[in-house]
Amino acid sequence: MFDKLEDLLIRFEEIMSELNEPSVVNDQARFQKLMKEQSDLQPIVDAYREYKKCQETVEESLMMLDEESDEEMREMLKEELNEAKKRIEELEHELKILLLPKDPNDEKNVIVEIRAGAGGDEAALFAAEIYRMYVKYADMQRWKTEMMSLNENGIGGFKEAVFMINGKGAYSRLKYESGVHRVQRVPETESGGRIHTSTITVAIMPEAEEIDFHLDMNDCKFDVFRASGNGGQCVNTTDSAVRLTHIPTGIVISCQDEKSQLKNKDKALKVLRSRLYEMELEKRHDAEAEARRSQVGTGDRSEKIRTYNFPQGRVTDHRIKLTLHRLDDIMNGDLSEIIDSLIAADQAIRLSKLNETP
Repeated sequence: MFDKLEDLLIRFEEIMSELNEPSVVNDQARFQKLMKEQSDLQPIVDAYREYKKCQETVEESLMMLDEESDEEMREMLKEELNEAKKRIEELEHELKILLLPKDPNDEKNVIVEIRAGAGGDEAALFAAEIYRMYVKYADMQRWKTEMMSLNENGIGGFKEAVFMINGKGAYSRLKYESGVHRVQRVPETESGGRIHTSTITVAIMPEAEEIDFHLDMNDCKFDVFRASGNGGQCVNTTDSAVRLTHIPTGIVISCQDEKSQLKNKDKALKVLRSRLYEMELEKRHDAEAEARRSQVGTGDRSEKIRTYNFPQGRVTDHRIKLTLHRLDDIMNGDLSEIIDSLIAADQAIRLSKLNETP
């Protein structure tokens, strides 16, 4: 590990030197590439430099303890030595995590698909609430959200909602949200006061650029139609809605949120490209079954991942057996504790797998 860290430190210093060269500053593509590499290496380099400094503190303290006879000074040196040793242990763990292979999609924006499952209108109402939960979480992270496609049920519920979250590292935080979300509560329509169980599915897809997945436009069929539902008279009186069919897979995407047919077409293409990219990623994951098993549920839509129990005011994530009695806060977008716990669990599994490798 430390040989690799020394190599990264040398590389970091090379980058810093190159960034000061006029020829690099004038070459924007080269400059941006180096800045990205420098940004990726900075946390590792900072932690490693602190580690080396703590090692020096330990050596100096031990040397001075051998020479020092004053008892008060010796106590101070021992305290300094213990603090440095404790920090070295913490930094070793941090560095192992920082050196774990990164998911190349982590920095990407995400496209989120929420679909009502079992439970009829109650599932659709819960889908709308989960949509609002993610929008509020995105606001807390200072990310932007944009609706791509929406199919409502007429009483405030969502049969299906597709939206984009734009923000640095959005996929790294939200990729663990894919799967089946279950709600247990008494629906407003239930006169007998019985608790019902309903489900929705959430799919988190990294936004796919043309460089990630080439989409052959000959495989795409576009139809235009008049938008329906809420949206104002301009939307409802022009053929601005777009239905995109991907012929090889049969995937159909409809977008009608924009007044412009061109904008709806662009949104539909973004969703399609990301869906096809996700299918490609799933194929790779299936080919690397062991790697997939070592992850904390990132992508399997059929996996029941979380239960929201309203009568008891609790949320349980089944993958890491975490239960929080803060349902209201979580539904208002306070997802950080759950997401941080999932990231920590995933890192722990990956570290253990790394340690098992001969």
